Amino acid sequence: MSHPARPPETRPTERLGRRLASGTAIYQAGDNGLAWRLQRGVVRLDSVGRDGEWQFASLAIAGDILGCETLLLGSYAFSASALTDCSLSPWPEGAPALAGESLLASLATAQRRAADVVALRGGQAAERVLGLIRLLADAGGRVVLPSRQDIADITDLRFETISRIISNLQRENLLTPLRVAGVHATRSFQMHCPPA
Repeated sequence: MSHPARPPETRPTERLGRRLASGTAIYQAGDNGLAWRLQRGVVRLDSVGRDGEWQFASLAIAGDILGCETLLLGSYAFSASALTDCSLSPWPEGAPALAGESLLASLATAQRRAADVVALRGGQAAERVLGLIRLLADAGGRVVLPSRQDIADITDLRFETISRIISNLQRENLLTPLRVAGVHATRSFQMHCPPA
């Protein structure tokens, strides 16, 4: 993967929050900045691999904290980009004592998310894709998928395999297209899959 685009400079109004379109760079590894709570959307985190190329590292979904390493290390450890339209708010919110509790909860969530992401990179191809869809779907089973290439990077599968699996899921009526304002028709679906 090529390096994510450079994010726009942080403005004072960002202390109130940010709304980002799909594909927008949020921050770059090595930059200084704020920690953020992801209120809505899905974020891709990338790091530099041994070969010097940017590669998928992890995912963040609504409720997760992004960039908390800046509080300890002074800079971002990963580059982050919006896979779907996102809303972010500065973190920590509120009183310092609450921030400590929030950090512990965030660390536990991050550990669970890491296990989820590892599971998405092994096993049968269709199960990997279904696992990602389940992870990203809301409580009503609605899901806005990242690009096919991002899904391929996340699941460690080929682009063509992703396209074939999503087509098969539609044919089997496990996914049905859903109209969502501002979202490309090939990315939004209603899921009819049983929970994992």
